[in-house]
Amino acid sequence: MPKTIQEINEKIKKGEAVVLTAEEIIDFVAEEGVKKAAQKVDVVTTGTFGPMCSSGAFFNVGHTRPRIKLGGGKVHLNDVPAYAGLAAADFYLGATALPEEDPRNSVFPGRFEYGGGNVIEDLVAGKDVRLSVQAYGTDCYPKKRLETWVSLKEMNEAVLFNPRNAYQNYNVAVNISDKVIYTYMGMLLPNLGNATYSSAGQLSPLLNDPEYRTIGIGTRIFLGGGVGYVVWNGTQHNPTVLRGENHVPYRPAGTLTVLGDLKGMNSHWLRGASFIGYGCTLAVGIGIPIPILDEEVLRATSVKDSEIVAPVVDYSQAYPQRESDILSEVTYAQLRSGTIELRGKKIPTGGFSSYFKAREIALLLKSWIKESKFILTESVATLPDSKSGVNLKPLQERPLQ
Repeated sequence: MPKTIQEINEKIKKGEAVVLTAEEIIDFVAEEGVKKAAQKVDVVTTGTFGPMCSSGAFFNVGHTRPRIKLGGGKVHLNDVPAYAGLAAADFYLGATALPEEDPRNSVFPGRFEYGGGNVIEDLVAGKDVRLSVQAYGTDCYPKKRLETWVSLKEMNEAVLFNPRNAYQNYNVAVNISDKVIYTYMGMLLPNLGNATYSSAGQLSPLLNDPEYRTIGIGTRIFLGGGVGYVVWNGTQHNPTVLRGENHVPYRPAGTLTVLGDLKGMNSHWLRGASFIGYGCTLAVGIGIPIPILDEEVLRATSVKDSEIVAPVVDYSQAYPQRESDILSEVTYAQLRSGTIELRGKKIPTGGFSSYFKAREIALLLKSWIKESKFILTESVATLPDSKSGVNLKPLQERPLQ
């Protein structure tokens, strides 16, 4: 018999909810069957932790005396530029922002040492960072320069706002050229020397709810060690891609826009990262609870790595790729085994998404729910799905007149 989120929340409040992780539910379904498992289990928790470049934070630092207008000026945190095209005391720091001076280390060319993601990690870790402002001055905001130290606790607001996180499946990157290339999927060795991927597979949130039946706008989530919300579909949300018999997409598909109070987060789950030859980013921890409303929802959460397929793409060629550019398809079970085979060659694999930390997130969220510290929410609107006609389009370049 179908359940409601309200009924599940009542069980959570009483400490009676049965909660399993997306890893644990696989064996439970194998033992009990889908029908019995759907009756017994109330919530399945998911997790993912990896680099998510489309991330950043809004800050409000309050007013000085005399006042200074950050909006329209130049704002830096630890020499990393923030976007100040907002109001007088608001600005946005992107995870991939880099110092305006040459960010490459002369000892190791192409090594980006410190960027926006690192600043966010430092703030969440409780460190002071240097705030530098150059403004043009107005009658109501006469101050033109500001140099000071700020910390997260001193700010009025600090909101993590990530426009594209938690990708539903993604490419496996390889390099068939004869030279090393440096990408957001890491360093790719020539002649199929390695393969990299970035998904938690069977633990990943959107792979456990492939048709967005429970994850929607307003869904409460684990975000960066604190509590956050899904506030929109993410940019490049592309749910119309090819899907298998289990409805799981075998191309990059859905994404999420997420938001949460940065002051309630933990630097263990928000980590600045640097990619040689590419730039800086932020590794983000996300966990989403899936309420088991019926057998179909339960069945989706029991998906295994051996059933999730990802495309193998040559990153030395023109990007983005067309469907005809897909070299092969492999499962996440094969990727996690340490090697895949392509063109008769065994290729070592490496994951940028930490399965270990994804498991930790799913277990931590499970404990929060079982201890009645985390209540589920009803979504206020659904995400665009495969029937909506949403489809990702490349930029049509037009020459300037």
